[in-house]
Order: sequence, then C-alpha cells, then structure tokens
Amino acid sequence: MDIVVLTTIVAFLFLLIGAAEPLAARLRLPYSVILAALGILIGAGALFFLRTELTDALNPVAEAILALPIRSNVFLYVFLPTLLFQVTLGVNLRRMLDDWVPILVLAVVAVVVATLSVGYALNWASALPLAVCLLIGAIVSTTDPSAVVGIFRSISAPRRLARIIEGESLLNDAAAIALFGLFMGFVMLGVPDPALGDALARFPVLIAGGAVTGWLAARLAVWLMALFGRYELAQISVSVALPYLAYIGAEQSVGASGVIAVVAAGLTLNLTGPGRLPPAAWANLREVWDLLAHWAGALIFILAALLIPRLLEEVRIGDFALIAVVTLAAIAARVVILFGLLPMLSLIRLSPVVERPYRVAILWGGLRGAVTLALALAVTESVRVPVEVKRLVGILATGFTLFTLIVQGTTLRWVIARLGLDRLSPIDQALSNQVIAVALQTVREDVAKTTENYELTHDIVRSEAKRFGERLDGAVKAAEENAEILDRDRVALGLIALAGAERDAILARIKDRTMSASLAEPILSEVDRLIEGARTGGRLGYQRAAKASLGYGRTFRAAVFLHNRVRLSRPLARMTADRFEILLSQRLILRDLGGFIDGRIRRIHGRRVAELLQELLARRCEAVETALEGLRLQYPGYAEELERRFIRRTALRLEEREYDAMREDGLIGAELHTVLMQDIARRRAACEERPKLDLAVEKAELVRCFPVFADLDEAALKRLTRALVTRYADAGERVVRKDSLPRSVCFIASGAVELESAGQTWRLGRGEMFGQMAILMQKPRRAEIRAIVPSTLLVLDEARFRRLLDRSPALQAAVRASAEKRGIAPEALAPAGLNAA
Repeated sequence: MDIVVLTTIVAFLFLLIGAAEPLAARLRLPYSVILAALGILIGAGALFFLRTELTDALNPVAEAILALPIRSNVFLYVFLPTLLFQVTLGVNLRRMLDDWVPILVLAVVAVVVATLSVGYALNWASALPLAVCLLIGAIVSTTDPSAVVGIFRSISAPRRLARIIEGESLLNDAAAIALFGLFMGFVMLGVPDPALGDALARFPVLIAGGAVTGWLAARLAVWLMALFGRYELAQISVSVALPYLAYIGAEQSVGASGVIAVVAAGLTLNLTGPGRLPPAAWANLREVWDLLAHWAGALIFILAALLIPRLLEEVRIGDFALIAVVTLAAIAARVVILFGLLPMLSLIRLSPVVERPYRVAILWGGLRGAVTLALALAVTESVRVPVEVKRLVGILATGFTLFTLIVQGTTLRWVIARLGLDRLSPIDQALSNQVIAVALQTVREDVAKTTENYELTHDIVRSEAKRFGERLDGAVKAAEENAEILDRDRVALGLIALAGAERDAILARIKDRTMSASLAEPILSEVDRLIEGARTGGRLGYQRAAKASLGYGRTFRAAVFLHNRVRLSRPLARMTADRFEILLSQRLILRDLGGFIDGRIRRIHGRRVAELLQELLARRCEAVETALEGLRLQYPGYAEELERRFIRRTALRLEEREYDAMREDGLIGAELHTVLMQDIARRRAACEERPKLDLAVEKAELVRCFPVFADLDEAALKRLTRALVTRYADAGERVVRKDSLPRSVCFIASGAVELESAGQTWRLGRGEMFGQMAILMQKPRRAEIRAIVPSTLLVLDEARFRRLLDRSPALQAAVRASAEKRGIAPEALAPAGLNAA
C-alpha cells in the first residue's frame, strides 16, 4: 500500500478517535461502543462502495481501507502489550493484594468456567469437535470491562469495587489468551477431543514461564533506567521497549505466555520504579504511557470493528442459533460466578462483600471487544485450521461481540440507573455539601484579600460580597442541617476529610522530595485504607485501619523468619528502615492535621465533631510516637540519622525554591540558574542515600543495655546475642497462651506486655522478662500474655536460659525480684537450681 494513502487513513482514524469521546459523552454511551460503531460503519461502507454499481469514484478509497494490514499479530504484538503494560503501571498493587481473592475469581476462575460452559454447550448443540468448541469458549471468555469501570468512576463507586474490576481487566486477557493458545494447538494438530487434564496441566507452565521472563526483563530495564539517571527521555524510551521485549522473549524464546510476561514486567516496574527514578521522571513516564494506551486502545477497537462486516459475510440462518447458545452459556457462566461463588466466598470471609446491585452491573457490563475479535482473526488466518471451523469461529465470536456491544453496551447506563447506582448516597451527598461549603469559605477569604489589595469600588465589592455570602450561607446550611445525616455519619465525613488532608500532605512532601518516592505507594495505600475504613465503618473502621497501619504484616514476619532462621538479614533491615522513615513522616504529618480540623472541619460539622476528631488524631499521634520510640530504643541512633536526612532534604528544597524565585524575578540568568540546579541535584543525590541499618551491630548494642546482662563479659555477650531470636508482636497480639508448655524466656526490647493470671494483672515494660517462672517451676504457664503496643521481644530457649542463669548473679537477682513481686516463694524456685543465687 502506498505510504501516502496509509498515512492519510491513519490520520483520519485519529480524527475519529478524537471525535468519539465527546460523541460518547453526548450520547451517554460507552466509549468502546462508539468506536465499534464507527469501525463497523467504515468497514460496511467500504464493502458497499466497492461492490455497488452506483459509482466507482470511491473505489480507490474503499480498496485502501479494505487493504489495511490488519492481522491478528498486529493486535497481539503491537497493541495488546501497550494496553496491558499501561494498566499495570496505574494499579495500586498493594491495595489490589487486599482483594486478590475476588480478582482471581473473576479473572481466572470465571474465564475457565466460561470456556468450559461455552465449549460443552456448543459441543452439545452442534457437530463441532470438542477442541473447536473449547477454543471458541476461550475466545469469547475475555471481557472488556472498561465501560463499566468508567461508569463506576463517574458515579463515585467504592474504590474497592473499581479495583476488583481493574484487576479483572488486567488478568483475564492473560488467562483467556493462555487457554486460547492451548486449544489452538489441539485444533491445528487435529486432536478432536483433548483430555482436559492434559490441557490444563500446561497452564501453570505458561504462567510461571511468562512471570519469570517478565520479572527478569523488568529488573534489567530498571537497572538501565537507573544508569540513565539524568536523562529522562532515555528512561522513558527504555520503558517503551520493555513490554515488547518481554512479550516477544516469552513467546518466541521461552515458549511461555507473552501476556503474563508483560503483566509481570509492568508490575515489577510499578513496584521498583518509583524508588529508582526521580518523582518528576516517574510522573512523566506515566503520562506518556497513558497517552500511548489511549491511542492503542482506540485503534485496536476501531480496526477490529472494521473486520466485522467481512467476518459476517458468510453467515447462515443456523448460525444464529449457535450464537444464541454461546451468548446464553457465557452469561450463565458469569451468573454462576457472580451470584454463586462470590457470595459463598464472602460468606466464609475469603472475599469482601460485593453488593447485589454492583454484581448485576458487573454482569451486564461484561462486554466483549477487540481482544475477542483479534483471537478470532488469528484462527481465520491459520492455514492449518479447516475452512468450516474458521468460518464458524469468526461468525460466533463476532456475533457474540456484537450482542454485548449493541444490547448490553447501549443499555448499561439504563441498567445502572434502574439499580440506583447513579445516585449519591446520603453520606456522599453530605460529603459533597461539605466540600462546597469549605471551598466557598476559602474562596471568600481569598476574594476579600484580593479586593483589599486592588482597592476596587466599594459598592461593587459590597454587592458581590452580599451575593457570594448568600450562596455561602446556603452551602453551610446544607452541610450543617441535613436531616438525613446522623451524628455518626458526620464523624465519618470528618474522618474522610481528615484522611484526604493527610493524603494531600503526603503528596506535597513527595513533590518537595522531603519524603522518599519509594515509600510513596505504601504510605498512600495506608491512607486509602483509612478513607475506606471511615466510609464503610465510620469511626471504628478508621481506628481499625489506623491500628493495622502500625502492625507487623505477613511480609515483615517473613523477613523476621529469614533473619532468625536463615541468617538472611537484608530484607528485614530494609523493611525496618522503611518502617523508621514511614513512622517519622507520619509523626510530622499528623502533627499538622490539628490545624486542618480547627480551620476546616470545625466550620462545617461543629465543635463537638471537631473535638472528637482531635481526640482520635491525638490517639493516632500517641500510637505512632509509641511505635517510633520502640524503634528508637531497639536501634539507638538510627532515627537521629533519618531526622538529619530529613532536615537536609528540606533545606535543599527551600534552597531550590529561592533559586527558582530569583530566576522568575529576573535576578539571575538562565545559565547561572542551570549551574545552581545542577549543584542541588548533585547534593540531593548524595542525600537520597539512606543510612545503612546493621541489624547485627544494633542488636549487640541493644543486648548491652539490659541490666540483667550487665555482669557478662564480652565473649558471653557475643554468644548471647547470637542465641537471642527477635520476635515482633502487634498491639493486642497474644504472645503466650495460658496452660502452654514453657520452652523459652522473653526479654522486652521495646514496647510493653500485660500478664493476666488468676484475676490479677501485671504490666511489664522495656528491660523486663517473662516466661522464666514457668520454666523454673516446671509447670505449664499460668498466665496469658498480650502485647499492649507494638513490641519487640528477644527470645531465649530454655537450655540457654538455664546455662546463663547459672553464671549470671544479675539475672538470678532479677528472677528473685520478679518472683517476690508476684508473690511466689523463693523455695518454689529452688528445685530449678536458683538456690545458688
């Protein structure tokens, strides 16, 4: 095809893409439906003008359109990696892991169920071999939930629901294409009835191979991007190459799933990129990928729709019955998952509850699109597939896609309206009123300052102030006197606003580079949990989320296990240093939020709500301070190094602002400004390196601080340090169960625990021990022990404790003192060998 003609057609397609979005908004239809309609009209028009005898003037244009190099490999190797990679860069992986069960159910289980449902239904209703029927099932099982995601966002649906749908869109293509590859191989080899077990046995190999390939490619890309530290365009160029190399490498070299490789590469870059790239470079990289994905998504849809008239040319009357079978089987499979499996998982608390109206919307929003058509096109292009099979695959996949677009796509917004999902809930309406009232109060103050500065006409100022004041009074009244909002909901609204202010403060610190960009995502994820907790559970939900943010998660406990059992300390050192920095940042941010409560929330919700929020904020500050103090005691000196680093970062940012202001005011030239910025960049790079945390050295220093070990010599202290095992306990966690057998003694390095026995309660703090009485008395533990705050314990097994007790008078004295404190006679400890004390 002539390059001029091809360029002209592509430019025309971009014009259509530009017009499709405002057209979709005006017609209140999903964007993908408009693109598909435009593609079908262009394809049908080209066929019509090429074959009609009315005129030949448009034949060259029609021939050029029909001769476009639209092949399945263009979709799968050019457009699909772009779409998948962009989605992975935009997802919040840590928050998505909270909902991994429903995501995997919709993205993997639902795909497998739909494939089997459609395959066996077609095999029952037609004479097609089972392999062909399962191939068709795999083709039509992939969904395009972009329409329902867009509508959910427009109606402010819960973020968790949007994450579930986004996770489905990320992984279901991978699962469907992997199944497609399996059954396509059976069809081309002429295996009519493959053993399902053999087919599915290859599935994990495809997944694992693709994941490893994508991870390795992303790690290499991140290493290269870090080398190109000051060259932002070079970093973005490496990111553009990454998904394609991962896809081709997995497909052609490893024989694994290229889609999985792209997903793994994108997720790896998502997790590691923010910590290795400057914040501005990472933000620009995301913007470039957003634009590339927008173009790729629109082109893949409109080009695939161009093929629909040709794929339906040989349709027969009997094919409509098979299309109906495919449609009913696919919808039935989705119904089973949404209304059968998901509620069951929610019942046994493996999955968050997805309310019934949202499940109906997800069901009706399961549109099929370009990926389905691309897979069908791949079958029709294969020379090793029988002609009749190619015809049926093309017709059934295209017919089902048209049904979802024309019937479901055009009625989706109406269904959502009938479900009442397009209306704000009372609490959301109150939140809207709150935002308006707060904004208008701020605007009034700023306008008043502006009028004073410019000395505007008094009468004009007074009339406009009166007009604006009436609007402000109405907004405040709507926020304060909404009869439908209970007091507990007002507290929830205040907590949502408070968490939103915390999020804004975090983003501002990241932008100013006073907080590490690598920690941005985990910190923002915790704030998102606060917002969701307040929305769904009010004050208790907010408090639970705040408490969980200070706890030790599964990943941290895994790092502790590696440190204690395998002597691999690097993961624990990194995570502990991250925890240090996060707690320091949280402490600084939380202290500034009190002004937000008094300045903003008090105006809308009144004094009582503001005082309650101040109390909740004070508790959070105290909990953060306690957790931070525990780390300070455990690792003395490290927090001070981090604080010095924060001060240096702040000073650099202030210095940078001064130079920028001087440049804007014309006090310094562009050349001098560039030199000064380069010097700041050099010093900032040196400041970004975090102080190293040596767990072994810090642990030895910590052991020396215990009074009970004061009389040990240096060699004994080293042996003891190696023998002590670190254990971390969350607030409220049960450290020792009542009636359990005594096997170890715990020394409290930081935090505090509470012992409860026979109706009496004792509290132990830093430097004290527990568990020694049960060992020395040779009796099961009589006390139940819980951590009061996040605590760090040093655990010593029974044999080492007895040997240490024999040669340490200080430890013997401490044991006797603790026995007397609890009313235990010294004679009761004599059989254990303490009589030498």
